[in-house]
Amino acid sequence: MNTVHLLLAVQLVKAYTGNMGIAERKERQRAELREQILRVARDIVVKEGFPALSMRKLADAVEYAPATLYLHFENREAIAKELCVRGFQDLLAMLEPAAQVEDPLERLPKLAEAYVRFGLEHPETYRLIFMEDAKLSTALFGDHPEGAGPRSFGVLVQVFADLLAAGRLEESTKPEQLAEVLWAGVHGIVSLRLTCTGFPGTPAEELTQVLVTTLVKGLPGLKAERARTKAR
Repeated sequence: MNTVHLLLAVQLVKAYTGNMGIAERKERQRAELREQILRVARDIVVKEGFPALSMRKLADAVEYAPATLYLHFENREAIAKELCVRGFQDLLAMLEPAAQVEDPLERLPKLAEAYVRFGLEHPETYRLIFMEDAKLSTALFGDHPEGAGPRSFGVLVQVFADLLAAGRLEESTKPEQLAEVLWAGVHGIVSLRLTCTGFPGTPAEELTQVLVTTLVKGLPGLKAERARTKAR
């Protein structure tokens, strides 16, 4: 290769790497703007509720034209779905420490308490996930079978599966059904607190304890525990 060819090759390499640098920078800027949109959208939802969120209001908040937002999200519902994904991730993060408790009977109340605590500490996120539009949470379970939503449910299923595997429940027990009952109960506590603030009820923490105690008493079998109770 003569000197001329070598210089041309060097220039081509520089041009190529320069173009790659520009492309990478544009992609990074695009990702950063998308995160900014989601961050501001979440702030609006947390402070004012989901009904207050609109594409125009969001565009004003991030100081971009509304058309720019549509390059990243098809509509407001697409943003809401992404916020639901992240909300479920936060819920899962709240459940995971409780899920590490070894004894499933001790784990059960810890999970229930963690769930209720999440809902009451993050009311607008909870409303968005579970109380705004059923299509949002339904899509998360259907479109993301390995996502935080199904995994959160899986944590609840596992506690009953562990009881069953240890021979502490009747063989006909269906862990998934019991997990649904538990989820329905803790969701009921949270949703009542969020929608009926003037309801003169028992504190949420006490309600959660009563819920778990009642559920445990009704578990099909719970052989070892009942046998020990009768022996006393």
